[in-house]
Amino acid sequence: MPEGDAGWQPLPRRARTLFMLAGAVGPLIPAVITLAAGGMVLLHLPRVLAAVALGWLLFLLFSVWLGAKKYRYTHWLLDDDGFALRRGRLWRSETRVPGSRVQHIDIRRGPLERRFGLATLVIHTAGSRQSAVTVQGLDAADAERLRDHLAQRVEQDDDES
Repeated sequence: MPEGDAGWQPLPRRARTLFMLAGAVGPLIPAVITLAAGGMVLLHLPRVLAAVALGWLLFLLFSVWLGAKKYRYTHWLLDDDGFALRRGRLWRSETRVPGSRVQHIDIRRGPLERRFGLATLVIHTAGSRQSAVTVQGLDAADAERLRDHLAQRVEQDDDES
């Protein structure tokens, strides 16, 4: 990360596998359907079938690579102003959630996330446009710590009102 990015936290290393698996699932289902249906039609044209299979394999590998890149360029930050999420390198997006805008916080843990000790943090915000910020691949303990910290800030803001 560039030098001016103090405080930004990367996702845990084990989240990389989950991002790569997620990248593979998208093209895998249409590839299986295409190859199964096309295999029957193109059975007598093995070169064409091999070319289609190779194309799908390359697309699958590219999607896995994109998942790894998505993992590498996802970082989060918790500071006095609230929570921030930064994604991407070429098309970087940074989403900032001021503590005063947080409505409630959820933690989701699917079977693969539980297997890898990860969690998805969902921060619901006031407003209608993009009313939730979702952070996938957080360490489960970090997700709970972030939830507790943000929830405590929400309670403090409610007490001050």
